[in-house]
Amino acid sequence: MTRVYLGVGSNTDREYHIGVALDWLRVNFSSLRCSAVYESAAIGFDGRPFFNLVVEIETSLALGEIAQDIKTLEFAYGREPDALKFAPRNIDIDILLFGDAVGIFEGVLLPRGEIVQNAFVLRPLAELAGDRLHPELGVSYARLWSDFDQSSQPLEVVPFPGTPTIAVQI
Repeated sequence: MTRVYLGVGSNTDREYHIGVALDWLRVNFSSLRCSAVYESAAIGFDGRPFFNLVVEIETSLALGEIAQDIKTLEFAYGREPDALKFAPRNIDIDILLFGDAVGIFEGVLLPRGEIVQNAFVLRPLAELAGDRLHPELGVSYARLWSDFDQSSQPLEVVPFPGTPTIAVQI
């Protein structure tokens, strides 16, 4: 079994689409842990704020199969195949980590660069996997979060059914 961390976000009908994504993940993966849900400003474009969280799963599926299943879900909920990187999203699921894989596998760059660039990824990842080491940097996610300029990208925890309502202190 491989431990996988997924970034999940939405800035369009956020409660509904995050719920859809979590329901889909619960149906497709037996082991599921969720961070708190965070509200953050859109980054890279002017748009409505996002809800974001990180989900930990364990799976025996191949990376390419997970990536394809995620794309199928995103397309089913309105994502266009040629959608811009920085644009509104109904459902956006990114594979952040696939075990300790480093490199490009089946078209997926691992670990995902946004981990150390965006608070809405790093904070919830540190919440779930604070003691784990970034496979390239060799530094724990808790340490990366504590060193991050947290004032540059404010986050707010939002209550969401089925997820923690208080972020873990790290």
